[in-house]
Amino acid sequence: MPIIWSISLQPLKNVKKKNKRSVYGEKMEKKDLNKRFYDFAYKFLINNTQEGINEKIVKSYLTVPEPEDNCKTISEVFYRMLVSAQNRQMLVNVIGGSIGGVKNLRKVLSNFDVHFVQKKYSNNSIKLLNDIEENLCLEGKIRKTEKSIWPQYCKTIISIANFLSQFSNYEDFLNWINAFYNDKKSMAALPLIISEEIFGFKFALACDFLKELGLTNYGKPDVHVKEILFAYNFISAKASDYSVLKTMIEISKDANVSCYVFDKVLWLIGSGRFYNHQNFGKIGRIGKMKSDFIKLARDFINNNS
Repeated sequence: MPIIWSISLQPLKNVKKKNKRSVYGEKMEKKDLNKRFYDFAYKFLINNTQEGINEKIVKSYLTVPEPEDNCKTISEVFYRMLVSAQNRQMLVNVIGGSIGGVKNLRKVLSNFDVHFVQKKYSNNSIKLLNDIEENLCLEGKIRKTEKSIWPQYCKTIISIANFLSQFSNYEDFLNWINAFYNDKKSMAALPLIISEEIFGFKFALACDFLKELGLTNYGKPDVHVKEILFAYNFISAKASDYSVLKTMIEISKDANVSCYVFDKVLWLIGSGRFYNHQNFGKIGRIGKMKSDFIKLARDFINNNS
């Protein structure tokens, strides 16, 4: 089932919520509105970053390699999935931060060999965690209660290995995902299937994996994107991640950009993280711009009614 999301933000007062046309007016075509919103967000990002971060730098975050350049083997897919699996809440610091990056798991996972992991650990996540502790220098105290971060992540590692072992090679895997990706009617269903097949790999993480793999018509419906789209009345407060993704796909299509680009523009506004330029701000963190952007929502709606 799609993951249901809710946030504490309140809808804009004095704005009717019957449908999208009632919010923005009868004369505003949806396609025009979507394009204006993207252009508005992009210009805001360019004009509100700190001095030194120019449009060229911003654009460097809006490109991603083609799938065949990003991954060529199932082992590389395994690694990419493990990176995406830690891309939520505290996990990046607790997992990657404690071992010097997910790449160092190769020492325990035999260079990310899915069959090795499947055979050695089966469904024994405790054994896997013990091997990680023994072979890697983990920073900080590792909690081993069932619902703690590391035990849960180890379950995800094994679940990913079991899932990927179904494919004979990378080409087989790519053919499978392309069967969904190349059909606009079923494209949004692919992350839903992946999230159901892999433990702890929820819908948003599946989207993150697919877009970083190079499938640029996917975006990640994370908290930054959802809060912004809600504030601008593109989604409801209880919209599922599945429906948020479909909204992202629609807006990006009408704006003539990939969903990856649209997602990254909203993410940079929301997070303020220019991770490839650590000389700016605090190790690339220049401060969130989301609250300032959300404050402009009412004016945007009024000006486009």
